[in-house]
Amino acid sequence: MKKTYIILPLLCLCMTMAAHDSIRVHRHAEDSTDVFYRHLDLNEVMVTGITGDTKLKYATTPVSIVSPQVLQSTPSTNIIDAISHQPGVSQLTTGGSISKPIIRGLGYNRVVVVSEGVRQEGQQWGDEHGIEVDGTGVGSVEILKGPASLMYGSDAMAGVVIFHAPALLPEGEMRANVSSEYQTNNGLLNYNLSFAGNQRGFVWDTHFSDKMAHAYKNKYDGYVPGSQFRERAGKVMLGVKKGWGHSKLTWSLFHLTPGIIEGERDPETGKLTRDEGFSAHSYGKSLPFQQVKHHKLVWDNSINLPFGFLKTIIGYQQNRRQEYEESADEYGLYFKLHTLTYDIRYLTDEWRGWKFSTGVGGMYQKSGNEGEEYLIPDYRLFDFGIFANATKSLGERWTLSGGLRYDHRRLHGYELLEEGEKRFSDFSRHFNGITGSIGAVCNINEHFNLRLNLARGFRTPNMSELASNGVHEGSIRYEIGNQQLKAEYSLQADLGLDFTSRYVSAEVALFANRINNYIFIHRLPQEIEEGYLTYAYTQGDARLLGFEAGVDFHPVHSLHFSNTFSYVDAQQMHANAGEKYLPFTPAPHWYSELKWELFHHSHTTINHRHDSHPHHRSMFNNLYVAAGLDSYFRQSHIYSADGTETPTPGYALLNLSAGTDIQVKGRKVAEFYVTANNLLNKAYQSHLSRLKYAEENVVTGRRGVFNMGRNITFKLVIPINTR
Repeated sequence: MKKTYIILPLLCLCMTMAAHDSIRVHRHAEDSTDVFYRHLDLNEVMVTGITGDTKLKYATTPVSIVSPQVLQSTPSTNIIDAISHQPGVSQLTTGGSISKPIIRGLGYNRVVVVSEGVRQEGQQWGDEHGIEVDGTGVGSVEILKGPASLMYGSDAMAGVVIFHAPALLPEGEMRANVSSEYQTNNGLLNYNLSFAGNQRGFVWDTHFSDKMAHAYKNKYDGYVPGSQFRERAGKVMLGVKKGWGHSKLTWSLFHLTPGIIEGERDPETGKLTRDEGFSAHSYGKSLPFQQVKHHKLVWDNSINLPFGFLKTIIGYQQNRRQEYEESADEYGLYFKLHTLTYDIRYLTDEWRGWKFSTGVGGMYQKSGNEGEEYLIPDYRLFDFGIFANATKSLGERWTLSGGLRYDHRRLHGYELLEEGEKRFSDFSRHFNGITGSIGAVCNINEHFNLRLNLARGFRTPNMSELASNGVHEGSIRYEIGNQQLKAEYSLQADLGLDFTSRYVSAEVALFANRINNYIFIHRLPQEIEEGYLTYAYTQGDARLLGFEAGVDFHPVHSLHFSNTFSYVDAQQMHANAGEKYLPFTPAPHWYSELKWELFHHSHTTINHRHDSHPHHRSMFNNLYVAAGLDSYFRQSHIYSADGTETPTPGYALLNLSAGTDIQVKGRKVAEFYVTANNLLNKAYQSHLSRLKYAEENVVTGRRGVFNMGRNITFKLVIPINTR
């Protein structure tokens, strides 16, 4: 799998990036994984940012970019799984269908996810609550690493994951895509259809996908009951793009039905117990399971003005989450969340090296319990923020950037009586935050760039942290909130250096992060409800240190040898020995890949529409084979107090992959990819797997459920272009 890791401006990215359609790509002879050309032309690559298009040579802080080609060729069970191998990025998992992004050791409500230009809101505080985004409909991904509260307000302490929609097509062009995918381990079947076009400035994009998988298996557990899932998603975008700007309306629906893995075992055999309706190869539902439906409507506008442009994005989301435990016809837990977001900002054109931007944004939320079981109370949330940002170029060598933001958030939880007893009390909390950042980049020469940034982050506690009181089935625990929690504040320093040359490219990004009032969950010794461990929220001061490093060797054009390494050390300050390390910190991660491109036609353009060269008439183009070693080191830096965490041994997974474009008479008619993950069928548990803490197998002495075993993926993509 190709990994592209580069340094980009944190402050020069905004919530309305999707309005610029996509990342601009430089036109050169490239294939899906051409590290050599990407780094050679690094200074010419453009990204769409808060102050307009920005060259990478003027960047200040780190970001990973996942290109459309990488997304197409990467096998995954969900979109977070597809990006989780980027440097500094991990995933907290519950089975194959549910993943949460972790950036530099921080996750949950410390990572903002942006899709269709608005922040994704879908009860993301829960361990088993994934991201309601269809990966097959994503054009490209940008992962901002570090506090981004200046642009996004509360919750963007760790960073931001931005899912870009596919680029708008050129005038007069229409394009359709049909693709299918099959995975051998869990029998995953996936197909999707899309059709987009641009006729006289009228633009549209439609997409539908359907994905299903039965239970996955591994060497120790066999088939894992509850790991099957079904996912359906659709999107319709209609708009107008003219010389004055654009206006687009996008509606999307995401429907996920994941099983719930309880990890219960037969006390005599140690095997995982199964519901009566469970069949290892069945794609149907078996108890317990969830139903998650997410509707989203986004109105995106950009108007060109004499000295800049005005951008406005208004979004509405409805998230419905139901848990079925005893009957497939009657839910127990049912959350219904309504979210209205707004973002208005003005961005200036460059004038004498200066660029300015200012804006306001915020959201209103209403959450209610519709079921007979409860975990958090009904609540209302309102927040708004106002910011200003400026960038100044000092000749060809130095670029400075900085800004300030003020945020206000109000939360109100409502009282709930259950059988005459108070389950939740009525309460209100108000939070105010002032954040900002300042950064600089020095283009030392044509080979070296030095980047510095200092940013302050801000996050209010969420309703789960403040007021939980009940069984969290997906986490297999009873959770208790704390209404006295304070807001988190962070101060992070970033230092980055990158080097590019004809045969070698290298980057290193170091960070130091101090967080006041860090909120985390820990285990209590007593049991409130039989069969469930009890956990409570608390807080303390923390500091995180770490780095990401990458180096690519390209001795000849057809050979690539890339390596990346990520490390984070997360500690609670002034704590006892068992409480020293923050819980759920990713293990050190090293990924190494050797790739050989067998056939690559140097004059093939990115859009592959025309080819008049006789030597391009071969059947295969961009053919490659690759071998990768995915290594996770032992994680012994754990929060061991009261058995909250246990150490995780290291492991290494061998992966093989190959892919090609298939051509007929010089025109690309299909793309084909095959990938073997965990080729040696290694039995392992990720340190960030929630299933690691399920019941112990009394026969083998192993605790928890293991991750997926060997999995071979086949993917076919058929593009249909017209003009």
